[in-house]
Amino acid sequence: MVRNYRLQLKEEPEEPDKPEVQEEPQGAAKPDDPEEPAESEETKEPENPEEPVEESEKMEQPREQTHRNKMYHAGLVLEGGGMKGFYTAGVLDFFLEQGIFFSRIYGVSAGACHMTSYLSRQKGRGRDVIMDNVNIRSYCGPLPLFLTGDFFNVDYAYHLVPDLLNPFDYDTYAAYPGKAYAVVTNIVTGEPEYLEAKDLRKDMDKIQASASLPLISRTVRIGKGRYLDGGISDAIPLQQSIWDGDEKNIVVMTKEIGYVRKPESKAALAAIRARYARYPKMYEIMRDRHVTYNQTLDLIEECEEDGRAFVLRPQHKGEVGRIEKDEEKLMALYNEGYADAEKKFEAMMAYLADTEYEEIP
Repeated sequence: MVRNYRLQLKEEPEEPDKPEVQEEPQGAAKPDDPEEPAESEETKEPENPEEPVEESEKMEQPREQTHRNKMYHAGLVLEGGGMKGFYTAGVLDFFLEQGIFFSRIYGVSAGACHMTSYLSRQKGRGRDVIMDNVNIRSYCGPLPLFLTGDFFNVDYAYHLVPDLLNPFDYDTYAAYPGKAYAVVTNIVTGEPEYLEAKDLRKDMDKIQASASLPLISRTVRIGKGRYLDGGISDAIPLQQSIWDGDEKNIVVMTKEIGYVRKPESKAALAAIRARYARYPKMYEIMRDRHVTYNQTLDLIEECEEDGRAFVLRPQHKGEVGRIEKDEEKLMALYNEGYADAEKKFEAMMAYLADTEYEEIP
């Protein structure tokens, strides 16, 4: 039922038929006037002239790559934040252009989603998935929440999109020699878990669980566990990366400098208590979430000072909400992330200068 409904809403009005244009051989010059006689051999343009590039393609041309295809033995920590993750998408696309990768990556919620396109090496895909679908009613919003129990339609987001609409390169992702973890919250124990996502043909449910927001998503069963958004219990898993042995870490945050998390409202906590009455740990971790998050901010500051972390994050509070549909605002945040990564690239490479790395295909 959901699949048929979704596909019907996805259909867009057909564009008017365009007149057929006879395809010319590659590299052939196009005269300005169809009546103009063909050029003589003396005035003929050289073979294979540079073809015109569409404006959208110009934006995608990679910059000069000076550090290609190196996997540093360091951690990459990606905070979630819903649509605020567009900042992360911009950062990761710049990393892709430079061929910079990391041996361990921890993705939380939206960070886990953008991690997948980064490791499949599909520059721009993380951005395009949202831009192409965010304003389609069957993708996210009250309608799929009412029909399926999920604000983001699971079948649409984790099957139709990667398999058809914005094809995902499963093979390139699976071939990545490092480790990628989706951070999830076990709603029974109230503890974070770090699930390795190696082959997304089998592990897509781990990405789904990491991005399943409380109250507006169903819990996700994986094995014997029941899981929700990793940001509830470990929003920025820098400590886990350090425990796993990463002496240096690149941390990509989605909250601006100076941000301090406030306690959940009484109404939100009441809703959590009612919705997850069978899982009392959920109420406890949501009640204490601001304390845990702010302690993590203290750790990040400490690690910046002692050299265990290099941080990329927005400099100012932005206009993008957690569930944002304004495409101009989203693109502005994406561009901000890209620009920040570009601006801090040399400093980051200096930070990683004494870190072991290996060349990867």
